[in-house]
Amino acid sequence: MDDAAASFDRRFTAALDRLIPERESKGQKLGLAVSGGPDSLALLLLALRSCPGQIAAATVDHGLRPAARDEAEFVAALCRQHGIPHEILRPAVPIRGSIQSSARRVRYELLNVWMQQNDIDWLATAHHADDQLETMIMRILRGSGVDGLSAIREKRNIIIRPLLHFQKAELISYVADLGITPVDDPSNRDQSYDRVRVRKALEDLDGFDTRLASQSASALSDAREAIEWMVERLAADHITATDSGCTFSPAAYPREIQRRLLLKCLHICEPTLAPRGNQIDQTLLALEKGQTVTLGNILCEGGDIWRFQPAPARRNG
Repeated sequence: MDDAAASFDRRFTAALDRLIPERESKGQKLGLAVSGGPDSLALLLLALRSCPGQIAAATVDHGLRPAARDEAEFVAALCRQHGIPHEILRPAVPIRGSIQSSARRVRYELLNVWMQQNDIDWLATAHHADDQLETMIMRILRGSGVDGLSAIREKRNIIIRPLLHFQKAELISYVADLGITPVDDPSNRDQSYDRVRVRKALEDLDGFDTRLASQSASALSDAREAIEWMVERLAADHITATDSGCTFSPAAYPREIQRRLLLKCLHICEPTLAPRGNQIDQTLLALEKGQTVTLGNILCEGGDIWRFQPAPARRNG
């Protein structure tokens, strides 16, 4: 192993140790989502070196392209060659609706079942620094706030992304140096997808270290956690549950704090409510003026004390 490859391995092992420090002491098993592209093949081979005997891999064949079956079999053969347990996962029914979002939902559903059936503790995906930058730009273009701009989190529940501080070019070179030709998914060039158009635009920007995007995302994630920490403490002091909903004692909090406290109140009445940002802002303005408005199925009354409860059922006729 040359010095460059050894350094690459050390960076990956350090990322694993930071994300799941207890994995070795507790003998935890790491699942890998491997599509056969250069990113996920790098994840597979790095994990093999960092924690041999503690990994298993799965490839999801969504059934959307004829070549997907052969690509999954390619990954299966590579795993057999290296003694890595591997399964090909296929949805029971065809994917419909918005292809990208539906495929993502089905993919994680299948991987979750696979993990449960094989006593796997953690799932690693191959998201990298370039993915992070693309995601942040897409969310800026959609008007996202602090939460959205936190972008791809390095660790969320049982999912980890140890490659977020690796650039795509590094991963491609790593796999090529090992003499492996990765899968070429044509959907990665389909400009009907927002991400592909953003990726294409970024290709013309030379001289930027995309790993810095993950630093920005981490800083925004820290800011989000700090805001949530403050909101939880203010909610405990100023939100009071009632038989039908809750009341809130308003004060001159910063706007972002107000938004989140309002959401807390709304979710007490209707946990699944997901209002848009402009709906939240319009509701805040109305409540501050002492007005009464309805958001979803919740009656929101302004005044010295804000009151939230289910709106009365509408009468027909």
